[in-house]
Amino acid sequence: MLEARIPSGPIERQWDTCRFDMKLVNPANRRKHSIIVVGAGLAGAAAAATLGQQGYHVHCFSFHDTPRRAHSIAAQGGINAAKNYRNDGDSVLRLFKDTVKGGDFRAREANVYRLAQLSVNIIDQCVAQGVPFAREYGGLLDNRSFGGVQVERTFYARGQTGQQLLLGAYQALEEQIAAGRVTMHIRSDLLDLVLVNGIARGIVTRDLVTGHIECHAADVVVLATGGYSNVFYLSTNAKASNCTAIWRAHRRGALFGNPCFTQIHPTCIPLSSEHQSKLTLMSESLRNDGRVWVPKKKGETRAPKDIPEYERDYYLENRYPSFGNLVPRDVASRNAKEVCDEGRGVGPHGQGVYLDFAEAIHRLGLQTVREKYGNLFDIYQRITGEDAYTVPMRIYPAPHYTMGGLWVDYHLMSTVPGLFVGGEANFSDHGANRLGASALMQGLADGYFILPYTVPDYLASTKPESVDVSHPAFKSAAAEVRDRLKKLVSINGKRTPDSFHKELGRLMWDECGMARSEEGLKKALVRIPELRDEFWKNLCLVGGDEEVNQALEKANRISDFLELAELMCRDALARQESCGGHFRVESQTTEGEAKRDDTNFAYTAAWEWKGPGQPPALHKEPLAFEHVPLSQRSYK
Repeated sequence: MLEARIPSGPIERQWDTCRFDMKLVNPANRRKHSIIVVGAGLAGAAAAATLGQQGYHVHCFSFHDTPRRAHSIAAQGGINAAKNYRNDGDSVLRLFKDTVKGGDFRAREANVYRLAQLSVNIIDQCVAQGVPFAREYGGLLDNRSFGGVQVERTFYARGQTGQQLLLGAYQALEEQIAAGRVTMHIRSDLLDLVLVNGIARGIVTRDLVTGHIECHAADVVVLATGGYSNVFYLSTNAKASNCTAIWRAHRRGALFGNPCFTQIHPTCIPLSSEHQSKLTLMSESLRNDGRVWVPKKKGETRAPKDIPEYERDYYLENRYPSFGNLVPRDVASRNAKEVCDEGRGVGPHGQGVYLDFAEAIHRLGLQTVREKYGNLFDIYQRITGEDAYTVPMRIYPAPHYTMGGLWVDYHLMSTVPGLFVGGEANFSDHGANRLGASALMQGLADGYFILPYTVPDYLASTKPESVDVSHPAFKSAAAEVRDRLKKLVSINGKRTPDSFHKELGRLMWDECGMARSEEGLKKALVRIPELRDEFWKNLCLVGGDEEVNQALEKANRISDFLELAELMCRDALARQESCGGHFRVESQTTEGEAKRDDTNFAYTAAWEWKGPGQPPALHKEPLAFEHVPLSQRSYK
């Protein structure tokens, strides 16, 4: 069932070999094929634009009113590329090794090497589109460091990198819309995947304005719908980010890879109120010049300016002298939790650490710091009312990126033929932990440089039969969607969708967040089915299903989170090791670091849906490490 289709030969030539062996579609025949792309963020917009440019007719779907609102805009800090502009020893091989090591040896080597190779092309593509990357005085593109590496390879546009890259992809997409090769469907929410004879041939959507259920047929379906960190309720993700597209595909037969691999970002503004609905990310780029510290004394109440240097614990610099404040995100997050659990946290609830720029301002000057990070400081001040130029920022870890997603092979095709998955929606190239500035890299690599090769190869190899929305499979799927929505609005219980989501999120944060234990996971696996059962009996929704109804949208998505959460806990319970963001308290070194078990768990977990109320089946893709030898991660 798990055929990764990794090309043979030397790893540095595998992608070139694969491209050469792929079958092509005659330019005159391309306009005869239709492709559905769901999602218009970086991966989706890039794929839709490039496939449209090749001559295919593409239907691109977004639940936003414009692709410019995709959550890709929230990636602030930068994008990696092995250009070696700093002449500091960087290379494709080093980026490859850093990514495999940063992912704690739980990624497929072939995919990671391809990602490193393509990184150099991505920057050229984006510069050609006019993306305003930061430049040095002489006009050359500037670079900065990110966590988990010792070179400067991150290209950036101040604190707006994701937004600027998305505008570049959006321009390319709009060009193809104007040319008539891409049809944009906005305010359109995917609610099911349609299979014809076991092959993905279309989708069922709901118009978010009229409530109308619509079917769309195509030769290929591409999902690029982002991650699922909102399962935790409080996360850095936009409130609309959800798991419905990939989860409904999972229920139709697509295996789900590594669902427990979620990333906790160390640099977020701490929670300030129980009524808060999301958390705000402060870019990891701030750790370039900001120093992380807490008081040495427990229960400290003095203002940070009144705490002398000898009473401060720069715990990352002390514990990891080689990398200091630039350790990977999982390491920084666990250490922040540890010092706060000791009672040395700062802020109103003791759930925070300081990120201090006093030394950087003294060394570089206020104006230089303002030029590099000014808009991030502005965001912080608007939210907290504090001036981070004069007092340290307060930060704390929060759910951010998800390394898990639908399992895909080297061609980015899922276990459902004809269903491709790009960007954060697939189980990714990041293993158990994503290094900073790699999400934008993966999304654009998938969209601009991989799917435009692999999707045509599939079309040329399979020659899909003609299918339209009159096929019984579409009518059946649409009927299932309507029944589900009518059931949701007819429950007439007493609890709001948010009340269920908050309880689920708290449970997941406590038992499947930064630290997981056998006891806690088993506790969650008892409570989640109970909560799901109550949801379907006691949900209270206002409004109907054939109108604008954001409460219905929310409830529908929460129903999927309630199923995904159980799979996440099952996956975390089955993986009896610590690796990257998955930290099992039973599996740690004497120094409190993650302790892998390569003998038993060097595999990608791929879970198969067996039906409601039935335990899923676990399939394993063995991982081999021929080019980056297995070793205990160390950043000391």
